[in-house]
Amino acid sequence: MTYLDRDAQLKADNAARPAPGTVLCRLDEVAEPGGKSFRYREGGDVFMGLVVRFGGKLVGYVDSCPHFGWPLAYDDRHLFSGEHLLCTGHGALFKPLDGMCVAGPCLDEALSEWPVEVVDGVVLTR
Repeated sequence: MTYLDRDAQLKADNAARPAPGTVLCRLDEVAEPGGKSFRYREGGDVFMGLVVRFGGKLVGYVDSCPHFGWPLAYDDRHLFSGEHLLCTGHGALFKPLDGMCVAGPCLDEALSEWPVEVVDGVVLTR
């Protein structure tokens, strides 16, 4: 699998995709508003995930722009102007709570959900 293979990251049989119940971090490690990236590799498989905290809510996405498959950012500076997620590759802007692209080359497409939850102040995969 190549680094930019978005379809492979989305597949449930991706060996690198963390299993439900995997501890990602403490909630207080994710800025409000802000985001935190996660990278997993298993053999030739790669999974890139992103959790976003905005407006008191936490959501997870596969960290892959619908336009080209690149991760949205190469560090944890995911919010642009505190209102949108920014794809640093092509400048696409996404709403933080539903992942819809509101500007850029993937307008009206959305980030793919990565189910996460908070249990006792810890962020886990679902």
